Order: sequence, then C-alpha cells, then structure tokens
Amino acid sequence: MSTATLTDKDLRVRNAVMQQLEWDPAVEAEAIGVSARDGAVSLTGSINTYAGKLAAERAAKRVFGVRAVANDIEVKLAAGRGDADIAADASLMLRLHHEVPDSVQAAVHHGHITLTGAVDWHYQRMQAEKAVRYIRGARHVINNIAVVPRAVGHDMKRRIAQALYRNASLDAKHIDVTVTGSVVHLRGTATSWLQRQAAERAAYDAPGITLVDNQILVDPPDGDTCEIC
Repeated sequence: MSTATLTDKDLRVRNAVMQQLEWDPAVEAEAIGVSARDGAVSLTGSINTYAGKLAAERAAKRVFGVRAVANDIEVKLAAGRGDADIAADASLMLRLHHEVPDSVQAAVHHGHITLTGAVDWHYQRMQAEKAVRYIRGARHVINNIAVVPRAVGHDMKRRIAQALYRNASLDAKHIDVTVTGSVVHLRGTATSWLQRQAAERAAYDAPGITLVDNQILVDPPDGDTCEIC
C-alpha cells in the first residue's frame, strides 16, 4: 500500500499500531509489517510462534481507531519439531487443564492443531484452545469443539443485558441484545475493538448459550488524535 494514497488518519493508526507492537513484550515486532486504511489494519511478515501471532493481533486491536484486523502473519515451524512432538504436547496440555473435559481431542497436521469433541460451556471450548496455542512448533489452532445446547432460561435476554451494563469495560447503552434459542445476537456500536470483544465474552458466559452472533460495529469518536504521537 503506497503511503501517497493514505490519509493522515490512516498514517496515525498505522504508526500507532507499529508503536504498540514494539511496546508489547509478547510480540517480536521486527519482522512484522503493518498497513492501515479506513480503520482496517493488515499485519504481514513472519513470527516463530502461533502465540506470538495472536499477541500481535491483540496488540493491534488495543489501538484506538482500529475497526478490524487482518492477521496474515506467517508462523514458521520451529526446527526439530514434528507433528508427533506437537501432538504429544497437545495431549499433555489438555490433560493438565482441569477445565477441559476428556471428550476433547487434538489432531496435528503440518503444525496445524485441530480440536474436536463436545463440551457443556463455551469457556471450556476456549480453555482447550488456550491450552494448546503456546505449544512450540504449532502454526495454527482450528477449534471445532461443539458446545452442547442446554436449556436457556426465558429471561436470558434480560440477564445478558444486565451483565453488559455491569461490565466496566464497555458502554452498553448502544448495544442491543436478542436471544434465539441458544444463540445470542449482539447489534449496535462500540468505540473500540476491546469493547466489542468484552460484550461478546459477557454474552458467552450465559448458561446454555452455544453461539454469539456479534454484529457490533466499531465506531471510534471523531477527533481521535494523539497529543504526544
């Protein structure tokens, strides 16, 4: 992307993301490229761990003005780490995490870990993914774990809305909640990607919810300038 076609706001967002990547101790920013247009940030380059790739994405999403992130960073396989080694580590890590039931299994192909099975809660699904994402040599994690539908209370919409209003990380006044069966639909606007994610996590914590359809738009306020950038 040519800098000549970028607006001043695009340049500010790109530079802020680059600074955030360099600031974050969990990110090796030297080989990561950043481009930005209209709040959409693209990350390119290479890194040596899948966890580092995710850390770079989280760092970019923390920057004010970022509406979306395309994470095209390539994870290079660690030398001497084959699928058998990664699979053995995945089996061990899943056993060590007591939140992950025995129904969860992992398969590895060319460094890509695929998780399958069924769980009762969404947080168990996410704990399984967290358990294997830091394995050395893993290039990607595909989470195909299913959440088994449970009975959803008739007042679930009200309870989720209350949870959003209790959450100090977001402004719930601009978020609308609807519940269809075991699926929560979130619509409205948030001022940052972190607020959007906070709303999704809060909805997923509700009992019996198997999916959150997050259609919240990130709409930063105008005039987002940095006095010291």
